Amino acid sequence: MNSEREAAGSDKPERVAAGIDPLLVTAYRFGRREADTELPDLNHAEDDLTPEDRHALDALVRDLGTQIVFRQLQETNRERYSTTLRGEQSLTPAPGDGATPASRDLLERYDAIIKDKHVTWLSEYRLTRRLGAGGQGVVYLTEIRGFDDFAFPVAMKIFSPERYLDVREYEETMRRIARVSSRVAQIHHENLLDVQNFLQRDSIRLMIMEFVDGYDLRHLLVPSLLSGVRNRVSGRRWEYINSVIVTEGPEQPRLKAGVAVDIIRDCLPALAALHRADIVHGDIKPSNLMLKRTGSAKIIDMGSAFEWNDSSQRLNFTPAYAAPEVLERRTCTPQSDLASLGYVLVELLSGRSLFAGAKSDRELLEIKRSLPRRLDEIFPEEVRRSDVLMTFCRRLIAPDPNRRFTSAEEADLHSNEGASAFHYQLVKGNLASVFHNDLRIWIEAVKEWDETRGAV
Repeated sequence: MNSEREAAGSDKPERVAAGIDPLLVTAYRFGRREADTELPDLNHAEDDLTPEDRHALDALVRDLGTQIVFRQLQETNRERYSTTLRGEQSLTPAPGDGATPASRDLLERYDAIIKDKHVTWLSEYRLTRRLGAGGQGVVYLTEIRGFDDFAFPVAMKIFSPERYLDVREYEETMRRIARVSSRVAQIHHENLLDVQNFLQRDSIRLMIMEFVDGYDLRHLLVPSLLSGVRNRVSGRRWEYINSVIVTEGPEQPRLKAGVAVDIIRDCLPALAALHRADIVHGDIKPSNLMLKRTGSAKIIDMGSAFEWNDSSQRLNFTPAYAAPEVLERRTCTPQSDLASLGYVLVELLSGRSLFAGAKSDRELLEIKRSLPRRLDEIFPEEVRRSDVLMTFCRRLIAPDPNRRFTSAEEADLHSNEGASAFHYQLVKGNLASVFHNDLRIWIEAVKEWDETRGAV
C-alpha cells in the first residue's frame, strides 16, 4: 500500500503542473513533502476525499510550499525571484544557469527599471511644418523621434514671451497654463484635444499635443474654397457636396443645417467634459474647431482655458466670438463658451462673417445684443423653416447668460429646443443623412484641392 501511495504521490506534481507556473509547481512539491512529514496520516485520509475537498487540499499544500520556497529564496538572497509567485517573478537568470554574461547584464538592467519605478530619457523633436500662429505663439507639426527608428507626429505649441511685461509675468502665466493643461490631459474625450506634455527649453515653454489630421473651420470657410473644389471633383460629386453638405453663401461657404448642427453636437459634449472639470475654454472660434478626416469635430487650443474658480484669471479671448459679458470684462462662465459656439453656428448657417464691420468692443456689443432679433434677416429660408433650429440658435446666443441653456448637456439633449431635437426633426422628415460621412467627403475633396495647389 505504501509503495502504491509513493507511486501515486510522485504523479501529483505532474498533475498540478499542467498549465500552471513552474514556480507554483515547485511550491506544490515542497508543500507535499512538508505535509507528508508533518501529517503522516494524510496519505490514508486523502483516499476518502471528494474531488472538491481534494482540490482544496491541493491549494492548501501549494500555499504551504509557497511559504517554504519564499523563505528559501530569502535565505539565498535571490530577491528577483521572490517579487511574487503569481506571475511577476524576475527574468534574471541565476549564476550558472547557462545564460551569457551579456544576457545577464541586459536582464539586470530590465529588472532595475522595474524595481526603480522611475525612468528618464532624452527625446528628440523635429519641427517639420508650421501649422499656425496666434497671440500666444506658434504651432508646428513636429516629429518625435524614438529608438529603433520609431517616430510619430504631434503638434508643438511654442509660447512666445513677447506679449508679457517681464519674465515673472511670463512664467506665472505659463504655470497657470500648465496647471490647466494637466487637468485637461486627464479628461480623455474624443472631441477634445489630447494634451500630452508641457516642457521648457531655455525657459521657453512648449506644449505637446496630439496632431489632428484635418482642417479648422476657418480654413473651410475661405470664399475661394468652393470654386477650387468644384473645379477639382467630378460633376456628380460636386452636385452631392453642393446640395447636401456646403454651398455658396453671401460672403463665404454656407454649411447645410444638418451638417452644421452635427459639428456643434460634437463640440457640446467636449465642452460639457471641460465644464464638469470646472474648466472654461474661453476662446471658442472657427480656428479652434477642427474637422478630422473622419468627419468628426474636435475642440483645440487650450492656451486660453482657465479654472472657473480662479478669480485671479486674466481673460484671453477673441473679441469677435466673445460673449457680451466677457467683452464687458465682468465674468466668463460655461455659458460664455455656449455663446461663442452659438456665434460659430450662426456663421456656418448664414454664410456671413457676423462681426467683420465692428471697430470697437462697444460696436461688437451692440451687434451681439441685437443678433437674436436679426436671425430672420440673415438666415436662408431653409433654416428659418425650422422653429426648433431657430430657438436653438437664439438660446445659445442670448445676450443675457441666464437665458441661455444652463449647460452644454442641455444644449445638446433638450427634448424640445436642443440640437438633438433638430436632428430628430430631420429624421422624422426623412431629411437626415450620415453627417460624419458627408463631412468626410467634404474634407477629402478639400484635401485633394490643396494637394493640387501645393498647400499641403
